[in-house]
Amino acid sequence: MPTPKTGQGLEKEKVTRRSLLQAAGAGGMALALGAPGRLLGHDRDPEPELRTRLTESFGLRHPFVGAGMGFVALPALVAAVSEAGGLGVLGVAPEPPPVFAERLTQIRALTRRPFGVDFFLTTSPTLGPITVDDHIAIAAAAKVDLVVFHFDLPTPAWVASLKAAGSRIWVQVPTVDFARQALAAGADGLVAQGKEAGGHNRSTTPLHHLLHDLRQELGDDVLLLAAGGIATGADVVAALAHGADGVWVGTRLVASTEAYAHPGWKQKIVEAKSHDTVITKLFGPELPCQPYRVLRNPAIDAAIGQQDELCALPPTGAPIGTTLLFPGTTFATPGVPMPPFSALPPTPDTTGNLDAMGLPTGEGAHQIRDIKPAAHIVRDLMEEARSLLRGRR
Repeated sequence: MPTPKTGQGLEKEKVTRRSLLQAAGAGGMALALGAPGRLLGHDRDPEPELRTRLTESFGLRHPFVGAGMGFVALPALVAAVSEAGGLGVLGVAPEPPPVFAERLTQIRALTRRPFGVDFFLTTSPTLGPITVDDHIAIAAAAKVDLVVFHFDLPTPAWVASLKAAGSRIWVQVPTVDFARQALAAGADGLVAQGKEAGGHNRSTTPLHHLLHDLRQELGDDVLLLAAGGIATGADVVAALAHGADGVWVGTRLVASTEAYAHPGWKQKIVEAKSHDTVITKLFGPELPCQPYRVLRNPAIDAAIGQQDELCALPPTGAPIGTTLLFPGTTFATPGVPMPPFSALPPTPDTTGNLDAMGLPTGEGAHQIRDIKPAAHIVRDLMEEARSLLRGRR
């Protein structure tokens, strides 16, 4: 793991604060909302570098982290983001420990750059506990650079094991109270999940408000990432202006060539308009009655008025399709049926009625108009952000 840089980097004056606020179009309102993240550099730099506490900590070129999306952020996408100068994160859920071990080997065959893994902390009535002791033991033995936890807090034993191995620990947080609990549990950083974020999402607060609240309540010393609706360079600048040290990017990377997502899902993201996503509890039975931001479809529109009652009922009706679990590993399992309102997102191996499936998608989808390599996405977002800071847009 790269050693955190100190001294020269962290002692530099935050001279780009005003540029951040002006580029974000926030002006005095942003000043009132709180201090921006620790953007480091000199006014005389001809090409402003987006160097932050995040980039300094992991030796990154860009303050860009690929969201650890289950089923989608597999080794090819993880490595592509890390090789492009960001930090790729593997979506582990719901893969068993032996599959996870294979994934780590695959990633390290593709990149020598830092990367992370994301564990989903919950118990499914059909899949059982999603993250278990053996997952943590494998991550610790592999000395993974970063471990991220979502939906619950890691146990003290897990934290101790990972920290002893030299791993950093982040926790995705939807509220200030949960953030406090995460820090008390030993988190080294927080991923602020705004209500705009796709997938399983318990947040009810807009991202920029949550960033402000976290900075106001927890101070400037906490490493803080922004998650939810990050699709453009302007979104990056705005997140930094509202206190983030970097961005956690999901939906924009689903629409990448390396993402292990069904081509039809990628295309629906590209075609999405404003307000085409919705948070609903309809999707289970793998994880019943949990808020899930997805693209709207006729099945959702027909049932969302009764979602609190329907989500608790066992699935009825014929499967909407089949899928393959654990692709690209020796444990690949084809022909897995998908019941109505399955929470399993469609992959290239999925067959069936895509219009009846859950397509996890954030509110920033309407700003995405193409599918391209992850390296181009990282480059384009960072170049647009730097251009805004130069005042050219």
